[in-house]
Amino acid sequence: MDTMKIAQMAQDYTNAWNSKSAEAVASFYAQDGEIVINRGEPWSGQDRVQDMADGFFRDVPDLTLTCDDVRISGQHALFLWTFTGHDAASGNPLKIHGWEEWDLNHEMEVQASRGWFDADAYSHQTGNG
Repeated sequence: MDTMKIAQMAQDYTNAWNSKSAEAVASFYAQDGEIVINRGEPWSGQDRVQDMADGFFRDVPDLTLTCDDVRISGQHALFLWTFTGHDAASGNPLKIHGWEEWDLNHEMEVQASRGWFDADAYSHQTGNG
């Protein structure tokens, strides 16, 4: 896989999150792609990935994502990110760091993503922890 194309994909994925369009976020996934966040239940298929993104937009309506780094090895990429915004329920400011580990298919779509962030820090910042 072309590392420059994957780096561009990561920037485009960041832009999709910043567009606040869950459909745009889901479009980076294969039709049968999935994401698992913090070892939770998988969000399988583009429709479910869209549901996942919609949930983040509901919880953090002013979410802004930055791409902190991208690491690439063959068809595997590590997308490191930070998001900021405000919790919809409490209004508290948020700054959360995390990453997604992507397995890419030959069409450069995310086949599988394992996402990670500090859930305790998120809970504390929202005022729920």
